[in-house]
Amino acid sequence: MSKLARIFGITVLVLTGILFAQFAPLPFAHSTTDTTQFSRKVNLALRRTAHHLLRNAGDDTSRIAPVNQQNAYTFSVQLDRPFDYSQLPALLQESFRIHEIRANYDVAVLDCAHGELQLGYNFRDLTENKEVPCEGRKQVNGCYKLQVTFATSETASQPPVLGWILALGVVMTGFGYVVWRKSASTSALGSTSESNQQESRLVRFGESSLDCTTQTLISGAARHNLTYREAKLLRYLIDHANQVIERDRILKSVWEDEGIFVGRSVDVFVSRLRKLLQADPTVRIVAVHGVGYRLEVQ
Repeated sequence: MSKLARIFGITVLVLTGILFAQFAPLPFAHSTTDTTQFSRKVNLALRRTAHHLLRNAGDDTSRIAPVNQQNAYTFSVQLDRPFDYSQLPALLQESFRIHEIRANYDVAVLDCAHGELQLGYNFRDLTENKEVPCEGRKQVNGCYKLQVTFATSETASQPPVLGWILALGVVMTGFGYVVWRKSASTSALGSTSESNQQESRLVRFGESSLDCTTQTLISGAARHNLTYREAKLLRYLIDHANQVIERDRILKSVWEDEGIFVGRSVDVFVSRLRKLLQADPTVRIVAVHGVGYRLEVQ
């Protein structure tokens, strides 16, 4: 399970990197194009609005001045004769709808001579309050400049696809990291648990140890596989380290308790264990004449 989690985490990181590498350049590649398209749409919308305002005022022939773009968000068009201000909000909103312009905007009607604000409103006055400020007030005959200022570009009002992709990549990266950390932690705990279990199986004496489960003797740098009887005898000696154990007691504890009787001496087994423990200078099996054996452990 931990291996699968690690693979999943690595896959997530790789996919996120690919997504970032593929889509990161897109804002730079398309920002100029998007700005140009937005400006063109606003230009057409303002010219349409100016056309209908002048035509409703009885002017079907006068030339409409070019739309002036002061910056990325401010556009204006000049009308050389007065118009019906009450018609402006609906006409302008309709023009923006036709050209798919959805950004928030402010409208200002300035006099051409001094650039002073005469009339104006925010698009929310029309869409939410249904009441436009200054509507119905008298206008002085003269030249007016219709100015529209957007709060953001049109592209900013649309769902930021790249932003969502990068956000998804960040979330996936975070999730992959959490999975990886959890997997690593679980693996570490598993390794620790396994190590502890292995440690609990070892019976240490001197510089040697006996693994009773696998019947393995580790003495110095050497590892020896013991027979069942050898392992049982050594464990019995370890349990009674530095004590003199009578021969008959050893026979009963290691052999006779299981219904097995041996007529020969245990010397053969002791001799074998002595050879295997030669690499450990802190341990030796001593024969006590006429009595039995003693495992001396320093």
